[in-house]
Amino acid sequence: MGEDLGEWDDSSSLVPEIPARAVIIAKEDCIISGLAEAEEIFDYFGLEAERLFDEGEFVPAASTVITVCGNARKILQSERLVLNFMARMSGISTITRECVLCAGGRARIAATRKTTPGFRRFEKKAVFLGGGDTHRFNLSDAVLIKDNHIKILGLEECLCRARNRASFTKKIEVEVESLGDMLKAATGGADIIMFDNMAPAEIAAGIELLQNYGLRTRVLLEASGGITRDNIKEYAACGVDVISLGALTRNARWIDLSLEIEKDAS
Repeated sequence: MGEDLGEWDDSSSLVPEIPARAVIIAKEDCIISGLAEAEEIFDYFGLEAERLFDEGEFVPAASTVITVCGNARKILQSERLVLNFMARMSGISTITRECVLCAGGRARIAATRKTTPGFRRFEKKAVFLGGGDTHRFNLSDAVLIKDNHIKILGLEECLCRARNRASFTKKIEVEVESLGDMLKAATGGADIIMFDNMAPAEIAAGIELLQNYGLRTRVLLEASGGITRDNIKEYAACGVDVISLGALTRNARWIDLSLEIEKDAS
């Protein structure tokens, strides 16, 4: 709050502390999210807010999503912070829903840790509200053996250490860039295999190879790297269980929302 208000708000102080009513309008179609956060901010300023849609619901353009009543000056002071949360989170929910629909239910759509520092939990929540999977919130949620781990220790040693040191409750995931490493991971105790920056055709060939070796049912398969709305359908068709996209948070644009003072509330 303090970041946005500063030491002295000359703009809002121009407005008398009189009763007022305002609405937040979605200027474009979207999957709305950030409503709970908006209500918390309004409550902090002593304002009464009412949401007209549920979190994660489709909102047609020109719809009123929230009404707020109370001190006119407080409404203006809360305006930008509320819109920042809602616009950012709704943008993520909207692109997530688009990707879920493009995948056609053939794979779970997940986020990554490519998030804004300090804002991750809200961005992950927006992914969930859009119908996606939050994936790991932080490094402690699962063991993910990436290319740099493998370069330092080798894949076999990484898997050995992970099995010996990680809790039995944690899944072990291995990022692979070749079908050879895929087989090593599948036979070495990995719970999840992530195909990193591999083309759909190569992934499909890898899945067929796992089936031939009788290993397909032992592992969960994830595709990641270079995946967007434009090519997600191809990845979903190749047979993976999960598709993770940094694009859900990195490429999401802010939804156009506006707070408008409607009338005196007295």
